[in-house]
Amino acid sequence: MIKTLAKSIREYKIPSILTPVLVMLEVLFEVIIPFIMAKLVDEGISAGNMSVILKLGTFLLLSAFLALVSGALAGKTAAHASAGFAKNLRQDMFYNVQKFSFSNIDKFSTSSIITRLTTDVMNVQNSYQMLIRGAVRSPIMLAFTLFAAFRINKELSMIFLGAIPVLGIGLFLIIKNAHPIFRKVFKTYDKLNNVVQENLRGIRVVKAFVREDYEIKKFSDISNEIYERFTKAEKILVFNMPLIQFCMFGSMLLLSWFGAKAIVASGNNPALGLTTGQLMSLMTYVMQILISLMMLSMIFVMITISRASAERIVELINEETDLKNCENPVFEVADGSIEFKNVSFCYSDKADKMILENINLKIESGETVGIIGGTGSAKTTLIQLIPRLYDVSKGVVKVGGRDVREYDLKTLRDQVAVVLQKNVLFSGTIKENLKWGDENARDEEIKKAAQIAQADGFINEFPDKYDTYIEQGGTNVSGGQKQRLTIARALLKKPKIIILDDSTSAVDTKTEALIKKVFTEELSGTTKIIIAQRVSSVQDADKIVVMDNGKITEIGTHDELMEKSRIYREVYESQVKGGVMANV
Repeated sequence: MIKTLAKSIREYKIPSILTPVLVMLEVLFEVIIPFIMAKLVDEGISAGNMSVILKLGTFLLLSAFLALVSGALAGKTAAHASAGFAKNLRQDMFYNVQKFSFSNIDKFSTSSIITRLTTDVMNVQNSYQMLIRGAVRSPIMLAFTLFAAFRINKELSMIFLGAIPVLGIGLFLIIKNAHPIFRKVFKTYDKLNNVVQENLRGIRVVKAFVREDYEIKKFSDISNEIYERFTKAEKILVFNMPLIQFCMFGSMLLLSWFGAKAIVASGNNPALGLTTGQLMSLMTYVMQILISLMMLSMIFVMITISRASAERIVELINEETDLKNCENPVFEVADGSIEFKNVSFCYSDKADKMILENINLKIESGETVGIIGGTGSAKTTLIQLIPRLYDVSKGVVKVGGRDVREYDLKTLRDQVAVVLQKNVLFSGTIKENLKWGDENARDEEIKKAAQIAQADGFINEFPDKYDTYIEQGGTNVSGGQKQRLTIARALLKKPKIIILDDSTSAVDTKTEALIKKVFTEELSGTTKIIIAQRVSSVQDADKIVVMDNGKITEIGTHDELMEKSRIYREVYESQVKGGVMANV
């Protein structure tokens, strides 16, 4: 885990190394200060020697100033290093997520990925800052202070050593019991984020069905679960401070008792035992030692909290995509021909039943193919295998005469444009959204694609035309307009294969007929696959594939299927009687 996280430090190695160096200097000057004070009291103030007072007083001020400067610089470099480390962690996770297949994303869930990129990274960032500063400062302070204390009086310094094992055992028990609870807390955060996402994404549905109270209760239940688990963990961590105080005040009492006795016995003669100045130094050292131990305990507490976060971050960074290029990938797709040979597919190896079963289908380059079938017949699953959004479980899918697994993924997906059933537009202008198809597209190419998709007309009705701003999710355009924009976006890729997955369902039949007409005229060399619920959307296709329960039941033209396919005929007749075909 540490090795994986350390890779994200990269260009922030210098401030990460410089921070401990500055902390060492700060500690060195802080340890020197009590030593100078002891001499100032014993050799200057008690002896009434003004020259010694001025000399040691100057050293004291200089040490304090240098400690202050070193501490301030250490704080600055620690903040720079930890913020940069967190930035790199987020980038590494996000870049890896971009490589994920749909199955990888399904494994983690969107809400879990968001939690890891935000809350978990913040926890690790705070821990890293404490580690490179506090985790260096405390042990060095402990070592230097113990050394200085033993130089003054070995017997009294043994009090400090007695406090260390008591504190160590107590911290071990606290961490051991708190860590499992924090793991559960961050998994519950995933649930909370999921509830918030669903609510905001479906806010119109929530209000339409007056389900605000239900959503509030669902949120409150998960929020209370986080509260209860955090409270349980904090009840364990709360023992940290009493334990520290017990060690601190116990050591001070013992030091005061035995120190006072030593001064009385020696008559304030350092040769015989202990002086007042030395006892003052030891009291300062005991505070420094116990503050160092307290800082270490706080670091351990923070590490306990962030350890669960670090494990979740590493899990996401180390996740390997299910879809990879082969050793020598092909970088050119010959044509738009498609072939399914004995293809079966399921989303999980543990599934009892295949989603697609023994699919055999051949599509020539430039053909228009319609796919029709009831809900759950796996039409969308079938077409997702063409651009290799998923890999087949059995059999082979070929594009341009080659197995899709032989292609470079970017090359394949550049030549297969998919307008998915769930249309997604991103916040930005219409032009920026369309340029997802080709970031270097010229204005005339953008306009041409919009004209083919029958989008140019309504775009020009907006005051800002192609510079009209699209709100997040495309909420300021209608469903039909959104579909036409996503079709235009796909056309800008100039693909050899274009797949429309029920992408004209929100478009009126007249506009749909115009899109089909222009498609036939302008995209004669492009293979077109149209998934639809309406028979009118596919009846003019070169061939129509009828699917049912993950299998192909019939393939043929509209007239052929009206004769031999019961399913197709029933769908057609139900739509004619229901008036769906009335405008065709």
